[in-house]
Amino acid sequence: MSFKNPEQFYAVNKVTVEAALRLANSALARAERLAALNLNTASALLQGGAGGSQALATVNSPEALAELQSTLTQPIVEQAVAYARSVNEIVAEGQQEISRLFETQLAELHKTFTAALEHAAKSAPAGSEPAFAAVKSAMETATTVYENATHSVQQLAEANATKAAEVTEAAVKALAAGKAD
Repeated sequence: MSFKNPEQFYAVNKVTVEAALRLANSALARAERLAALNLNTASALLQGGAGGSQALATVNSPEALAELQSTLTQPIVEQAVAYARSVNEIVAEGQQEISRLFETQLAELHKTFTAALEHAAKSAPAGSEPAFAAVKSAMETATTVYENATHSVQQLAEANATKAAEVTEAAVKALAAGKAD
């Protein structure tokens, strides 16, 4: 792409830098959330472990030990499931934000390329219209393929997330049922 003046070059670079900054800020926000989640989870597990150790010190029979083990296992499993859900949510939000940013950048690139193509077509020699029509058709085809692929990937990601949630819920219910027995 050729720039007719420095303002065009500046505008393109400004958009690129802004997109990079948004991406970096998004990554930092996700890292902060993951760090907070990890610290909170570690703290909760440490407190639960301390309470479990104290309870273990009072056990005086094998039956009481079995009951204590069952009692201590359930909260740990529930914390692990909650942790996994939170991590999945943070990652999914990050992926969605990156996808939106990428789609915005791609749309801007498409718009810029189309404008440059139209400008080139206006100043091209007579008889070159079929070549420009072919390039434009190829761009439209590529855009359609990209949109279809993106839609398919989104559907697959949603189906996977739903299935993961179902499997997690089934595991928690099975564990709860096992504890009740």
